[in-house]
Amino acid sequence: MKTAPLSSIESRPDVVCIEKLSKCYYMGETTLEVLKGIDLTLREGEYVAIMGPSGSGKSTLLNMLGCLDRPTSGRYLLDGSDVSRLEDDELSRIRGARLGFIFQSYNLIAQLNVIENIEVPMSYQRVSEADSHRRARQLAERVGLGDRVTHRPTELSGGQQQRVAIARALANDPVLILADEPTGNLDTQSGRDILNILDELNQQGKTLVVVTHDPRVAERTGRIIHLLDGRIDRESVNHKGEA
Repeated sequence: MKTAPLSSIESRPDVVCIEKLSKCYYMGETTLEVLKGIDLTLREGEYVAIMGPSGSGKSTLLNMLGCLDRPTSGRYLLDGSDVSRLEDDELSRIRGARLGFIFQSYNLIAQLNVIENIEVPMSYQRVSEADSHRRARQLAERVGLGDRVTHRPTELSGGQQQRVAIARALANDPVLILADEPTGNLDTQSGRDILNILDELNQQGKTLVVVTHDPRVAERTGRIIHLLDGRIDRESVNHKGEA
């Protein structure tokens, strides 16, 4: 796996800029502060892993990055736009147009075949039926499922289902792809195949963030962010495979 040189990445524009981001949950008189003043910048073409023990804030940070929730305080710029205080409808529009999601459990629609599952995000962006179908087929071929386009999820292996999920995440050409334990339900070989696809996407210029507990997954990325008790405890840069 080849990652871009650090100097090259530092010259690229920001995709994510988070400043003093905090998230609190209120339960009666109790306040639970899950994220505590996070500062984080992700540049175009970066491949970043987020790691940390249970309760460190990984899932909450992913929700923030994915516009699935709003911060209690702080600022989040996504591709230059401040999304920190947007209402739910606007956040939903941003998610559909600018973000791609890959989940551990695939989250495919059982009644739809491969092409139809990939087309789902495009249906919310008013892409024409002809363009949607053409792009979905191209993406199916891109992830190695050109001969499985009429199959439903129950007719696919776990690795094949995750390939569909990756293709779906690419449907609207997102500026940021978020992967939550993308190999967590897969056997070793299928997991390796999925990571190879993510490597290729990054080499093609996609910006990726993967949440993982597996050091073998994290070491494939260019930078690892370690969370502890709602804060960034440390960061490390992977020099392996740099061009």
